[in-house]
Amino acid sequence: MPSMSVVIPCRNDAVSLHACLAALADQTTAPLEILVVDNASTDASQEVAQRWNAHVIPEPRVGIPAAAAAGYDAARGEIIVRCDADSLPPPDWLERIGRRFGTESTLAALTGPAWFYREPDGPLPPWSRLYLPSYFLAMGAAMARRPLFGSNLAFRRDVWLELRWQVHREDPELHDDVCLSFHLQPEHRVAYDKNLLVGISARALHGRSNLRRRFRRAFHTLAVHWHQRPPWERWRARLVRAG
Repeated sequence: MPSMSVVIPCRNDAVSLHACLAALADQTTAPLEILVVDNASTDASQEVAQRWNAHVIPEPRVGIPAAAAAGYDAARGEIIVRCDADSLPPPDWLERIGRRFGTESTLAALTGPAWFYREPDGPLPPWSRLYLPSYFLAMGAAMARRPLFGSNLAFRRDVWLELRWQVHREDPELHDDVCLSFHLQPEHRVAYDKNLLVGISARALHGRSNLRRRFRRAFHTLAVHWHQRPPWERWRARLVRAG
């Protein structure tokens, strides 16, 4: 079983972080370390992390791209595992991840889906069932490969050391998981495990402003990377490699 570092970007999310760290404490396979990246929080997020004996990594630049990259830079495990502060991984989550990387030497990155849990203040939005299937389908078509999903992903530390200066850390309006997916090379094998499930909050899907922000960031992320290499070139390279 390879050593694993769990990275959790967090900004003002103390209540959800408490539940996430409780779930990580209940894992059948313990990680080498848990790194909570405190992204300029003004609530008790840092205190919650310390209460659960997580390492706190301060990142004053606001934005998930900067926070996630700071956590990946600090990680010491052979495998870097990423979830969000509102993720609720099942007890065998890390065990499943560790076994895949331990038995598949060519595996560069692993991702899986999620299920949305209800928040106390409202029901699940009716489109919650369509959100993740649409994400994997649309982003996969755009980048000519399977995308990573930020609330449930893992990759080898060696892969991060290859790509760490290529990802866009400074742009807070980018989806960091999509950015990392775009920078993975054709030789980096990515696997999707439909049974590697985590629970995530549906709060990002509530309200028109949240949806507009997510779609705006999605199109911005695509535009940045399509400028570097448009999708038709990505698909042509993939087909040539496959043929």
